[in-house]
Amino acid sequence: DEGLRRMKSWVKKLALTGILAAVVVTSLSGCGNSGSKDAAQQKKELIVGTEPSFAPFEFQKEGSKSYDGFDMDLARAIGKQMGYKVEIVSMGFDALIPALNSGNIDVVAAGMSINEERQKAVTFSEPDFTESYYTSGLMIMVRKDSNVKSIDDLKGKTIACQIGTTGEKNARNVANAKVTAFNTNDEAVMELKNKGVDAIINDSPVVGYYLAQGGNASMKTVGDIMEAEQYGLAVKKGNDKLAGEINKALAELKKNGEYDKIYKTWFGEVKK
Repeated sequence: DEGLRRMKSWVKKLALTGILAAVVVTSLSGCGNSGSKDAAQQKKELIVGTEPSFAPFEFQKEGSKSYDGFDMDLARAIGKQMGYKVEIVSMGFDALIPALNSGNIDVVAAGMSINEERQKAVTFSEPDFTESYYTSGLMIMVRKDSNVKSIDDLKGKTIACQIGTTGEKNARNVANAKVTAFNTNDEAVMELKNKGVDAIINDSPVVGYYLAQGGNASMKTVGDIMEAEQYGLAVKKGNDKLAGEINKALAELKKNGEYDKIYKTWFGEVKK
């Protein structure tokens, strides 16, 4: 039948492939170092992991297969400065650090806050907190008809956040609050819009970008920015060599004006 014919054909192709591979290996054995020379000429690749529902840092426009945002542009610029080809891969936020330390990705660029817990698991670029690539904080967003004015008013209420984020950590510290953690920020926003929760706690630039894109018609922010925090680009724990290369490239981008150009594209003003 058709399946048997295809199997016989596949076996013949496999056998032929094996014969050809043996011929190629034999031929290369007499060609000196040409194989290693070709390998050396291959362009280096930097695999960057992200979770693309964190506009304006990383997201996908509707119908697009490419990744946009501040982190994405910065990662590409850093890779170019280092002489690397950059490949961006998408996964859940809570899967990024395991993927990094298992070697499936080289760098995390995902608006990841530097904190002591994460520093035990990964090595960050610029880990001294004095000159991070971005400084953020947390903000509360509610519907416009909400009476919530500060985090104290969220006691005993329902809060949405994104799983694995500092927003989730702070939400769970609110007394008697019922916290729902979603895989993406978009899902958390939808829950707030549908009146499934009373508030969202998320990073201030993400909330600000959402409001600037039209969300201010039905949403507002309340209270002060909480916990100013530094974002870092993460590499596998102990990979100081790669972290150093990234820091060197980032310093050059800040020096030559490329960093300011990218920053202005996404935030409208140059970082001071």
